[in-house]
Amino acid sequence: MIQFGMPTLIENKTLEENAELCKSLGLKFIELNMNFPEYQADELKRTDHLVDLAKKTGIYYTLHLDENLNIADFNRLVTEAYLETVRQSIEVLAKLLPLRDKYGDPTQPLTLNMHMNHGIYITLPDKKVQMYDRDFDIYMKSFEVFRSKCEEWTDGRDIRIVVENTDGFRDYEKKAIGYLLKSPVFGLTWDIGHSKATGERDVPFIMEHKENLMHFHIHDGSENPPKNHLALGDGEIDLLDRLNLAEDQNARCVLETKTVEALKKSVKWLQNRDYIK
Repeated sequence: MIQFGMPTLIENKTLEENAELCKSLGLKFIELNMNFPEYQADELKRTDHLVDLAKKTGIYYTLHLDENLNIADFNRLVTEAYLETVRQSIEVLAKLLPLRDKYGDPTQPLTLNMHMNHGIYITLPDKKVQMYDRDFDIYMKSFEVFRSKCEEWTDGRDIRIVVENTDGFRDYEKKAIGYLLKSPVFGLTWDIGHSKATGERDVPFIMEHKENLMHFHIHDGSENPPKNHLALGDGEIDLLDRLNLAEDQNARCVLETKTVEALKKSVKWLQNRDYIK
């Protein structure tokens, strides 16, 4: 059976509220969102509270890195801060691995989800120039350092950094992701709602690297008008096809709606199809 979890919902003021909701819906885990002040790495390092709450509710956790994370920033002070954030996040996950073993599926690595930062662009009269495209060699050197450090920091533990699609991978990002995926420490997240809202432009790249899929963000969406984060059944996505692929890949799935109501509706949709008992 697929392991389904929930995102950090802003309607819930505390982790306790999220954990109780997770338990009540029969979900297995919470993806802690590091865009929230209470889930910064220095806060999460104090894992006793996370562990105690998980034991009370029978759940475990994955992590979603800050969406602003940019390990290729040209300002090295910025880059070093983000690298240190990743290092600390990996250490947090290492302490939370026993919860995965107890309440989850030990065959699925514990994941640290990340976005690709597009970087800035310069607008010319006839086009936009992405700085990472122009200075691709510098950009790739940053990813060489990142991959090496992540291999060192994970240190053989069952943790993977999974790269998520958002509004369409740029060509220079595909090259960097391809480089990362040559390391066993990295994998892919398929956000099926983002994918639909951008005309499925990332599907060829994702399917080319299907063997690296180990995490899904599941929510419904539409292409015209572009919408995502809808409750399951409220959009145009062939959800059964995506769920079958997740099951084939033994991938974990976050029901990434933004409201409690949409999450409950999505769980009901899955229960009606025997994905959640």
